[in-house]
Amino acid sequence: MYVVDSQSEDATVEIARSYDAKVVQFFYKGGWPKKRQWALDNLRLAYDWVLLLDADEVLTAELAAEIERVSADVNVDGYYVKLQMFFLNRPLRFSGASFWKMSLFRRSKGAYECRLKEQDASMADMEVHEHVVINGRTAKLRNPLIHHNVESLSRYIQKHNEYSNWEARVWANDQKQTGLSPSLFGVQAQRRRWLKKRFLGVPGSPILYFLYKYLFCLGFLDGIPGFLYCAYQGIQLFNTKAKIYELRVNAGIK
Repeated sequence: MYVVDSQSEDATVEIARSYDAKVVQFFYKGGWPKKRQWALDNLRLAYDWVLLLDADEVLTAELAAEIERVSADVNVDGYYVKLQMFFLNRPLRFSGASFWKMSLFRRSKGAYECRLKEQDASMADMEVHEHVVINGRTAKLRNPLIHHNVESLSRYIQKHNEYSNWEARVWANDQKQTGLSPSLFGVQAQRRRWLKKRFLGVPGSPILYFLYKYLFCLGFLDGIPGFLYCAYQGIQLFNTKAKIYELRVNAGIK
């Protein structure tokens, strides 16, 4: 059992070692790879199957049993898992909040896409919005993964402000991207990127994006949490567009 740490200054290392985990330090120097891909490339892992879970995601007993069953199928190399998002302690059943994530895959068949090579530690040392690309057959699992999206609204705003820094860099350097390209007829991640790319080029798109989430995706049926979620999605797009403009102004591009 490994814990890949980034020079934590709290008790992370001691706690990990108390559970007999082997602590490995990851020193991010910018660029690529980031933490998860580095771990996949360098650690001597005992098993080929990889299950990706974030700290705010909960693996249910039903999903665990399904994973144990499907991992015996030699004909599938990766499985998409649907995230059931909870926002302010309420499940968002609409609002365009549910999405499929490549969370279970054979290590020998999957790797993270590189959306931007020119990165630094200010854009996080771990893959956040990069997706795993599978060289093989994929399928979907039936049981969802529970995703608790908010610690507090203050932390949510802070976190998404940091994400908009990264997104602005990615979209401002769109011609340098590799991996999953925006496509209306691709997998869900490609369709979402295609939609966002179109919204980025439309005047007043943050308001339109909010209306798309709140009205077209029926966000109003999710009550006040749905309204807040859709509103913050529009604000996120506004921040990203503003920072793209800032990057171009600083680069002398009109």
